[in-house]
Amino acid sequence: VQLQASGGGQVQAGGSLKLACTASSNAFGAYALAWYRQAPGSQRELVAFISNLGTTIYTDSVKVRFTISRDNVKKRVYLQMDSLIPEDTAVYYCNLGVYASGDYYPNEDSWGQGTLVTVFS
Repeated sequence: VQLQASGGGQVQAGGSLKLACTASSNAFGAYALAWYRQAPGSQRELVAFISNLGTTIYTDSVKVRFTISRDNVKKRVYLQMDSLIPEDTAVYYCNLGVYASGDYYPNEDSWGQGTLVTVFS
């Protein structure tokens, strides 16, 4: 599965960005989708995911500020990021995986190339 992320850039603190990721999977609608991020010197962390039925879960640091959504016709997942803070600076990756028992299980073979988000104060 190939994933193409876009929408990153530089934004002042308090601003907004919307990331998009397009997947090549023919079974897109059956999978959960997630956004991860990796800041310099840090491990990759799960930011948000959305199940195939639309259940959404966010990491505490982005709750209220970020919104994940999906379009099964266009085979895209989005991440609307509002009220950005410098701590949101990272490379953001999308992933197509599985949602089960309240957890997201990434497919290690389906990472996109990442898109860089830089938030300056």
